[in-house]
Amino acid sequence: MILSVSAGLLGLLALSIPVGIVLFLLGFGISEFFSPFPLLRGLGQLAWSSMNSSTLIAIPLFVLLGELLVRGGVAARTYAALDKWVSWLPGGLVHANIGTATLFSATSGSSVATAATVATVAMPQAERLGYDPRLFAGAIAAGGTLGIMIPPSINLIVYGFLTESSIPQLFLAGLVPGLLLALFFSLVTAAICAVRPELGGERRTYPFAQMLASLIHLVPVLLLFGIIVGTIYTGLATPTEAAAVGVAAALLITGISGQIAVPMLMQALYGTIRITAMVMLVVSGAAFLNFTLASAGLGTELRAFMDSIGLGPLGTMLVIVVIYIVLGFFIETLSLMVVTIPIMVPIVVELGFDKVWFGILMIVLVEMALITPPVGLNLYVVQGARRSGKLQEVMVGCIPYVLVMLAMVAALIAVPEIALFLPNLL
Repeated sequence: MILSVSAGLLGLLALSIPVGIVLFLLGFGISEFFSPFPLLRGLGQLAWSSMNSSTLIAIPLFVLLGELLVRGGVAARTYAALDKWVSWLPGGLVHANIGTATLFSATSGSSVATAATVATVAMPQAERLGYDPRLFAGAIAAGGTLGIMIPPSINLIVYGFLTESSIPQLFLAGLVPGLLLALFFSLVTAAICAVRPELGGERRTYPFAQMLASLIHLVPVLLLFGIIVGTIYTGLATPTEAAAVGVAAALLITGISGQIAVPMLMQALYGTIRITAMVMLVVSGAAFLNFTLASAGLGTELRAFMDSIGLGPLGTMLVIVVIYIVLGFFIETLSLMVVTIPIMVPIVVELGFDKVWFGILMIVLVEMALITPPVGLNLYVVQGARRSGKLQEVMVGCIPYVLVMLAMVAALIAVPEIALFLPNLL
């Protein structure tokens, strides 16, 4: 049955059918041919219960927060400020790409939104200043993946909801690995451009007075991050309430900057509705599919397969990592998470691993899926912002950053405290 489900999933995705619809179709097929229960009678209840959660309200709120920042010009001003501080490094503006993606990740919660924002702002600079298009675009695509690691993260909210894990603990666990990834992205960039200076474009310096003056444009993003994370960890608000406070703060910031207007608000709301509808369709379809898989005995079958391998906890975890890497080539990231979590997490817990730690490990693997072909969404987002060139250039530019992510996977397995240090401390 495992092979049948996998073949059906890949086949339907290859037909360009929307992912949420694919999950429902697979559920229908499994309930018809594998399950002894009339599951279709419970479809309405399953769909409703999968979305009837106050935790999931945080998703549209964080999406709206990101939309307001993009359309209010906050991202463009952040990028210009970081340009003045990091362009003297080997690699120049490439570091501004990574830095802006890191800061924006701390407010948007979405990798695709982060990559799209930075690409829109940065790509004209690459063409004007003569940067290598592969490295420049690859850094944007890789930096965008931090949107689902650094809190607040929509994917971590979904993981916490599906596994009944503490979302504040997941947010804390993702902070150090996310910042380490950003740091190592920059270090790898600097190393490459030190060896091949022609790839990094022009290194520029600015008067110190200009550098200091530019710091004012970093305040809105840092302030929002402090408000969201601070209200959660002081106990003043749940993640959902903190998201609402963040939206109110974003409205205030855009209003003070003079960017707020009815057309801008309408565009932000439309973008929020579109992204939220996609996410909730996937969550609902995955809930139905997971229920049919459980009723058909797939979880038991997969657990028996893992036990039959006889590799022990560490060996089995390495097999799970390989499975995620392979599936990440073909399945959209949120779908990959919601389809596999109910199957993999019980196995991981049974092996003695921590659920919060595995959530962060999974997010790193999902981040890799965002920049590996043929389904890596960030590759297409960045390519869409370019005025020329081929998609293959973005793919090649991502290779150094994929290697960094693989190193992070190895580090998390070898030293789980990288993710668990902050949650255990608090």
